[in-house]
Amino acid sequence: MALYASLEDMTLDQLAHATVAGNTIAANSAAAAPGTVAVPAASAGGGLYSGLGLEELLSYGGLDISPAALEAQMGSELAVATRTTSAGGHQPLAAITQPGNIGMARSAKKEGVRPVTLAKGADGKIGIAPVAIDNGIFVGFVWKDSAAAMAGIRFGDQVLSINGQSVSGWTAKQTIKCLGKQDTNGITIAIRDRPYARPVTFQKDSANTVGFYLKKGAVSDIVKDSSAARNGLLTKHNVLEVNGQNVVALSDKDVIAIIQASPVTVTLTIIPAFVYKHLVTKIGFKKIKEYMDHSIPEM
Repeated sequence: MALYASLEDMTLDQLAHATVAGNTIAANSAAAAPGTVAVPAASAGGGLYSGLGLEELLSYGGLDISPAALEAQMGSELAVATRTTSAGGHQPLAAITQPGNIGMARSAKKEGVRPVTLAKGADGKIGIAPVAIDNGIFVGFVWKDSAAAMAGIRFGDQVLSINGQSVSGWTAKQTIKCLGKQDTNGITIAIRDRPYARPVTFQKDSANTVGFYLKKGAVSDIVKDSSAARNGLLTKHNVLEVNGQNVVALSDKDVIAIIQASPVTVTLTIIPAFVYKHLVTKIGFKKIKEYMDHSIPEM
């Protein structure tokens, strides 16, 4: 079964497969009929979708995904992959999302548990603020330029153990005390990536938007028939990341600017508002805004 980055990718690919299948049937019928000649599907001047016959179909719910529109928005990043269909399964014929899209890659949550080994900084800290939720310990703050930031620990990650000692049921104070007792080097923390959060991928429209309103970092409303609506964005959720970049405590204006500067495919990481509020309440918005790590993750 094929998996798609967004509903627009799935729709475009289904159109491609349906059109190719129809053209194949027409060509076979023409070849079988004496005295007839098979006519290939029209191509818009040898465009990116030549031979697929999709030129008049590439608009979905008000989103213009025609070759001209995609070229205008994406330039060299436009990805249309044409492959043969394997005997064992469905292979995409056309896609808006570029293979190996870097925003999706940076937003990806690793499955399972991963160990992260850190060393304390000159201040004797590793650079995180723990928060206790539902008998678990979560990362509510990552200091910029800290050991934790450089190791890829992110806001919302769950801490499972510190040097082999389980933190289940601990308070934030117990966690801080445990970290303080560890040697300067070789602190190994078991991390589960952002269990309360999930990434959602969208395609921007001709107005350079994905179709939602942001208020104090939370999704307040969703535009009807937009990519946000089609791909299941939810209100009462806060935006944690844009293409993997942490935007917690940035102004709504700054977050929108990051989205507008992104390629046509945008991946947001969202988290339920009640969890977000729990994570940030005790730390303080002003402190987070000034010191939180907002660097773009390295690949």
